[in-house]
Amino acid sequence: MAKKKASSGGTFRKFIIALVIIFIIALGFTGLNYYLKYFGPNVTDKQEYLYIHTGATFDDVYKTIKDEDIVKDSATFYWAAQNMNYVNRVKAGRYHLHPGMSNRKLINMLASGTQAPVTVAYHNLRLKEQFAGFVAKKIEPDSTAIIHLLDSADFVKQYGFTTDDVYTMFLPNTYQVYWNTSPEKFFKHIYANYQKFWTPERKQKAAAINLSPVEVSILASIVDAEALHDDEMPTIAGLYLNRLKKGIRLESDPTVIFAENDFTIHRVLSRYLTINSPYNTYLHTGLPPGPIMMPSVNAVNAVLDYKQSDYIYMCAKEDFSGYHNFTDNLAQHKINAHKFQEALNERNIKR
Repeated sequence: MAKKKASSGGTFRKFIIALVIIFIIALGFTGLNYYLKYFGPNVTDKQEYLYIHTGATFDDVYKTIKDEDIVKDSATFYWAAQNMNYVNRVKAGRYHLHPGMSNRKLINMLASGTQAPVTVAYHNLRLKEQFAGFVAKKIEPDSTAIIHLLDSADFVKQYGFTTDDVYTMFLPNTYQVYWNTSPEKFFKHIYANYQKFWTPERKQKAAAINLSPVEVSILASIVDAEALHDDEMPTIAGLYLNRLKKGIRLESDPTVIFAENDFTIHRVLSRYLTINSPYNTYLHTGLPPGPIMMPSVNAVNAVLDYKQSDYIYMCAKEDFSGYHNFTDNLAQHKINAHKFQEALNERNIKR
């Protein structure tokens, strides 16, 4: 009897030990499964960024993640997102993905809105429509929304601009903004840079030539359009300032081309000079109502630090070097213009 009892007790102990082992294995498996769902690598290398549009729901985000193969196991991402309550914390933005990121790290990044900024660098964009199209490729808002603000007299008036001269605010530079930045916030960001650029020293220089910052930029846009070489900008700026002081029409060919809205023109003919436009400086004295292109920082500085001279005439050199012949008298200007016209004829440039 004693042996039977001992045998029965040993069997029970083995059963308990086996049960404990099974429990530990199950617990370990559960822990491993939990770990893998939360902390295991899951993000692929298929996409560098995840874009979440303004107003997107969790279902929209989940669909994007599945469709773009952003994670290896979308089911574990879904489970983790539910358990971490991400479904109620979706934030729009552009998020930088790193291969091997865990669900937990990915979800924490998305839920906290820790997005990667976008670099927007622009220069030499002639028209504000071109500018809007360029920026729309970098941030979420489309070009229509950006143009709508630029064409809103009430909106730009808040910043001291008109719809004609607002383009002077967009100084070429490199900016960092968030992808889902609204047009209003983008405008505000650019305006902050504009204010920093117009230091008291620059404003003082502008006042010394009897121009406002906006007027300096309008003149700079003409200088920029005329100058192929930056080292000639201060001389061109000085020439136009001489004309403004004397009340002489600027008679700038690029303003006529802008008024005609035909930037394929290489030779400004007499018939173009009568275009009925406030931008035609052959007809109207003074500066046009707005810039004829995005003025570069170099051109703005060239106006502020113009080169003093008696020049009031200039004409492109006949060697097509991009430089100009300058003079202070009409007789010499006619000689220079004739040389250039002959050079155009030799190259059969008719317009």
